Amino acid sequence: MTPPRRFLPSLRWIAAFEAVARRGSVTDAAAELSLSQGAVSRQLQKLEDQIGLALFIREKRRLILTPAGQTYAAQVRDGMNTIANAAIKLHANPDGGTLDLAILPAFGTHWLAPRLPNFLAANPGVTINLATRTSPFDFARERFHAAIHFGRDNWPGAEALKLMDEEIVAVVAPSLVASACVDGPADLLRVPLLHLETRPRAWARWFEAHGVSGVGMGGMGFDQFATMAKAAAAGLGAALLPGFLAEGEVARGTLVTLASARVTSIGSYYLVWPTVHRRYPPLNALRKWIARA
Repeated sequence: MTPPRRFLPSLRWIAAFEAVARRGSVTDAAAELSLSQGAVSRQLQKLEDQIGLALFIREKRRLILTPAGQTYAAQVRDGMNTIANAAIKLHANPDGGTLDLAILPAFGTHWLAPRLPNFLAANPGVTINLATRTSPFDFARERFHAAIHFGRDNWPGAEALKLMDEEIVAVVAPSLVASACVDGPADLLRVPLLHLETRPRAWARWFEAHGVSGVGMGGMGFDQFATMAKAAAAGLGAALLPGFLAEGEVARGTLVTLASARVTSIGSYYLVWPTVHRRYPPLNALRKWIARA
């Protein structure tokens, strides 16, 4: 949030104040800043008028900081150092910076994270901070520059880049295949169905795509794919998993797919960002890279 303008003094006033505070002399500060003594004095007066406090005690030709002036001078120096360091870093690495990205747990762990080393190698000045979010949020109230979104291109107030369709597969534990004689889509009507909270109609759409009707929607609910996959591997029911997550479990033999079932899609993944961050260099770098990944 931007502070009120009345608390944002001119940088010329701040520079004059810092120089006088450091040197203790208007004459010396004026020489350093290539200004007249009168100009420096006027800038100090304007700063004190805006703040509403005396920053110096005037003793003959010397200016002594008041207690309030000492506190303000220390904070002003910190601020000036921050601004200077930001300019130095930008000049040395104009495309660098920090990118705060909200990710979906499964997509971030199994698709994005394994590919990030390539991105960071190609963009050595960029630092990425990742945090999980499972549903859309208000960018104005969060610290994120962008987010990974599943569903449709419908995030309020955000621009979007489609990454891919999510291909989902039905998986069950090998023990459940044997005990329930599961072979095709219709056979899953005889076993518990595991549900993801953010995909409430996933099973209905999957069965519809396979021409199966009369489906009961009861079963355990989960907030993350990883937990649901473990439950399926334990034989608690059938699960719908993204292909990039299911392939690892299938390779390890903890889950099996249905040979007669088709890979289907019930939504897509998007990179979304608020318009205000459209030109942010780290986001631009990620957007270009992820479009090719």
